[in-house]
Amino acid sequence: MHWLKIALKPLALNTFQESKNYPFGLILTALLIGACSHGWQIVKPLEDGAGVAVDLSTIQDAAPIDEAITKVGNKTPYQQFGKTYNILPTSAGYSESGIASWYGSKFHGRRTSNGDIYDMYAMTAAHRTLPIPTYVRVTHLDNQKTVIVRVNDRGPFHNQRIIDLSYVAALKLGFSKSGTAEVFIEAIDRSSFNKKSSPTGPQDEETYLQIGAFDNPESAIRFASKIDHWVSASAVVKEIENSFKVLVGPMANDRELLLIKRTLKLKSNISAFRLKY
Repeated sequence: MHWLKIALKPLALNTFQESKNYPFGLILTALLIGACSHGWQIVKPLEDGAGVAVDLSTIQDAAPIDEAITKVGNKTPYQQFGKTYNILPTSAGYSESGIASWYGSKFHGRRTSNGDIYDMYAMTAAHRTLPIPTYVRVTHLDNQKTVIVRVNDRGPFHNQRIIDLSYVAALKLGFSKSGTAEVFIEAIDRSSFNKKSSPTGPQDEETYLQIGAFDNPESAIRFASKIDHWVSASAVVKEIENSFKVLVGPMANDRELLLIKRTLKLKSNISAFRLKY
């Protein structure tokens, strides 16, 4: 029996996030070709995976602080797998909903795009176009769990995903086993993150989202009960101007209102509008 051993070195990519997203998700490390009746034998590399058990009560969200945008990790435009990406000049006002994924043990201890050492138990994330570093709030739209992470890496380069979270961030959001989740992400204004505002006058009216109007109360109640478990605020029925309106609220703030609007649109293509009542 004669064997020919061929060693293939990993591609010299700029970041391990890029390595992670190499076509078919694998970097070949060695290929053994057998010139005998047994045919070909392929030695597979380690696949990505989850970490050890973690006490989530000890894992704190990333704390937004003022940091300068780094030169490293922010080259623009840049190309990956034949596609060109442009880094946003600022994260101000950024928000987006879509699919999140996570990365773990295969990349633990490797360098991120800005030179940090990736820690799968730290609250970090990868994004294709947000400037590094950016702090973002990520909300799991199925269970309304929310975390804050620091973007310090590039990716994911899968067309259907908008953010790649660390393993522990996915664990806190409750989707580490499923692998992906529908999320809403929004950039945090670090300069005002710790500032608290107080009402400047009497709050006579409360803010709701109107999501439906019905001629009879039974239909309105059925619709409200369907919606109620999707959102953080309550779905209620009120008779207004001879019609039974289905309202969600009252809203705690504009952020909750925006999040609920995104959730309803994503879940059931429901368009809602603001209503003072």
